Amino acid sequence: MITVKIFKRSDDFEGFQISGHAGYAESGYDIICAAVSVLAVNTANSIETLTGDTVEDYEKDGFLSCRFPNGLSGDGRLLMKSMILGLQQIEANYDEPYVKVIFSEV
Repeated sequence: MITVKIFKRSDDFEGFQISGHAGYAESGYDIICAAVSVLAVNTANSIETLTGDTVEDYEKDGFLSCRFPNGLSGDGRLLMKSMILGLQQIEANYDEPYVKVIFSEV
């Protein structure tokens, strides 16, 4: 299962962490892993490129961590909300628990 942790402080996003594998299909053919990866990587890249907000990220096989050390602008928060919406839709659309989205107050 893929676990997505969204780190928040009040209404601000501090970052997110994604770990695990969906196990929906073989590696390289898993559409759920691919969808989660695209949403997460595109969000991190979009926040950094389109908003100018600082993103500190670390990626390794089956693991992605992104932090926003200086907080996020309004546009950055909107991009995070969009990613969360997409992840929650994936979580809701499959009977098996392939993705779990967790919010953590820091």
